[in-house]
Amino acid sequence: MVTQEVPHLSRCLEEAHSLGEFSTTYKEVFNINNMKKSEVSGVMAKADIKPKSIHHAKKWSDDVENLYRFQQAGYRDEFEYKQVKQVDMVECWPETGFVKKLQRRDNTFYYYDKQRECEDEEVHKVKVYVY
Repeated sequence: MVTQEVPHLSRCLEEAHSLGEFSTTYKEVFNINNMKKSEVSGVMAKADIKPKSIHHAKKWSDDVENLYRFQQAGYRDEFEYKQVKQVDMVECWPETGFVKKLQRRDNTFYYYDKQRECEDEEVHKVKVYVY
């Protein structure tokens, strides 16, 4: 997740960004604490970014949990949510780092628990996008 410096949100999903190009693997993420605010704005300003590839999650992780929540609300991932809703930060639970609340495209809200919501039988349905 690309946000302003907020220590308790460090476990939220981060968008990968490196020298103007997105990383080639999903696991490579940029530490927001090392980014300047201008770099964060630059990432968000690039609105025409499309995923290069897609695969389905094989096993549950914190990142898969957050992707599950975004996809339940009708978005590919956090990056698309921020583009569509024009927000800088997604509300997360400080204890777990999971997404707390999302606004759907029809402006209704989804509220999520602190604990895991993506059951094992749902994990294979989660799409992981590579930028």
